Amino acid sequence: MSNFSAFMKSNKKQRQNELYAATKSLTDENGVPLLWELRPVTTRENEAIREQCTTEVQVAGKPGMYRQRVDTSEYQAKLMAAAVVTPNLNDAELQDSYGVMSAEELLKEMLDDAGEYTELAVKVQQISGFTTLAEDVEAVKN
Repeated sequence: MSNFSAFMKSNKKQRQNELYAATKSLTDENGVPLLWELRPVTTRENEAIREQCTTEVQVAGKPGMYRQRVDTSEYQAKLMAAAVVTPNLNDAELQDSYGVMSAEELLKEMLDDAGEYTELAVKVQQISGFTTLAEDVEAVKN
């Protein structure tokens, strides 16, 4: 195989979905936390989500000058919602049972423990290829 052909899409490894127990408060009949299916968010999806969460904000004291501002909370919620395959966060019946009308709000209701919500955010980032500063530092040390 030539070096060029190694770059062909047919040779690209596909990232796999992962199962993850997102909360201890939703369990099966034996008390075992339910597993959620998560998928990696693609670069294109990430860019679209970031764009949805970005607004132009006027620079204070400089008329006509603007800068971009990303609503990081909204961005994180949309990224997480995009990654969750199961449960179906867009299911109207599931949303109705929690009294919400969006996948992002449903996540916040289902994971009302702030620690679990943050842990899911970290897991979604990890399977989508993002690394943390601590991971980057550790990689440089080795």
